[in-house]
Amino acid sequence: MPAYGLRTPAQQTQQQIEGVTVIGEAVRRVTSETAEFLIEVATTAPTAAQALRENQSKTLQVTQAIIPAGVQPSDVEAISLKVQNLYAPVTQSLPPYGGMPQIGYAGFPSYAAGPVAAQPETQFGSYVASKTLRVNVREPSRVGDAADAASRAGATILGAFRLRATDESAARRSALEAAGKDARSKAEVLAAAAGRQIGDAIAISEDIVASNGMYSALRATLPFAFGAGAPEQIGELEYYARVSVNYRLS
Repeated sequence: MPAYGLRTPAQQTQQQIEGVTVIGEAVRRVTSETAEFLIEVATTAPTAAQALRENQSKTLQVTQAIIPAGVQPSDVEAISLKVQNLYAPVTQSLPPYGGMPQIGYAGFPSYAAGPVAAQPETQFGSYVASKTLRVNVREPSRVGDAADAASRAGATILGAFRLRATDESAARRSALEAAGKDARSKAEVLAAAAGRQIGDAIAISEDIVASNGMYSALRATLPFAFGAGAPEQIGELEYYARVSVNYRLS
């Protein structure tokens, strides 16, 4: 071995060609059983307390508005709540003209003389309360109706729709098992072609990707382009598994 534990190119090549390395792939499709999306409810008031009260009232209105779409109050979860002050810089005063006092900010005369100094920011006397909510729709085919109802009630739709299966772990496990069997089958074929047999697995790596399919991806990107009259079937969830396995040869 050379210094610092680095392998020479010859040693690296020898390690790479040891045994047989194969790629196993598998796809498992399951029907989406729920859908969820994020909304934001924002209100403005002269005080922070009033902004929070009005935000709570508006949130209840939005929750009531989406009930006809099959969304129960327990399906709406608050993720975050924040209050912000609105600030605005004070209007800069100009030097007096012709000895007459200049009308300054808010209609009050300004008697400032000399160079105009920078004015600090002044609170504008307004507060914004915004709440982010996660909406879970138990019937995926009605997610567009729920989004339309929330928007008409004054909420803002955030991001894309997310489709989910009740047992995602089972779908992922099934895809990985199928990909592993596919890899072993390929390795056995290659080993037999070389007059050998496969032995133990030396190294295994995996990758799995869950997607909604093309139609669901488009609808998630442009939810209102399809409208409430779009086809009810949103699409299936696809779990694509890819497994790389290195087997010894015997």
